[in-house]
Amino acid sequence: MRKAPIISSILLIVLTSASVTFGQGVRKSQKNQKLKNLEKYDRQRIHFGFLLGVNNANFIVKPDPNIKDLDTIYVVESKAESGFTLGIVSNLRMGRYFDLRFIPALSFSQRKLEYTLVTDNHQSITKVKTIESTFLEFPLQIKFKSMRLTNGRAYVVGGCRYSIDLASQKDVEKEDEEIVKLKRSDFAYEIGFGIDIYLKYFKLSPVIMLSLGLNNMVIKEEGNIFSESIQGLYSKIFQFGLTFE
Repeated sequence: MRKAPIISSILLIVLTSASVTFGQGVRKSQKNQKLKNLEKYDRQRIHFGFLLGVNNANFIVKPDPNIKDLDTIYVVESKAESGFTLGIVSNLRMGRYFDLRFIPALSFSQRKLEYTLVTDNHQSITKVKTIESTFLEFPLQIKFKSMRLTNGRAYVVGGCRYSIDLASQKDVEKEDEEIVKLKRSDFAYEIGFGIDIYLKYFKLSPVIMLSLGLNNMVIKEEGNIFSESIQGLYSKIFQFGLTFE
């Protein structure tokens, strides 16, 4: 008969503990809900914003297999340079975890081709060809988002980009120097990752992107050793950007 009061006491303690734990969980959940910024933000079908970024532009250089047959050029290398990008963000919600993004942008960049030449005296000299570009870019991307945790979430993004070089010297003729001419348009694929940070009035998203060009950009000109020494020239661009949406 003494077992009944003992069992009743144990059940009372368990129920009291469960009640306290549940109450704390509810209060904690309510507190977290209050801390959430822009709670209805992700329900929007379409939203807009803008992009500010810095880029590091480079080339993937494939020298001509017969480069040793040229009179003077021995080595061709690419040197990366920094630039900046301005863009407009258009985002279409496709589902809970997927977005379609179109971010037309104006990108200013500079790249250098460094040539090591051998003189008749068997001495090496270096010549640098600077290529300045102003790209009008049209990237189309798919964004895959993780589950939102309070005011943040991670994401990965991938897609393709078509760009036009408004500063291309494709049709320019210079009598005082030989220049490396590049095609005006390029097509590339992109991949990147970032974080969405939900602030009180807007969403801030740092993102890192890598773009790799698919088109051989060099235009070979007969008698121009600086272009003849290159078999393939492909764009390679890293970009760190901040989107404000």
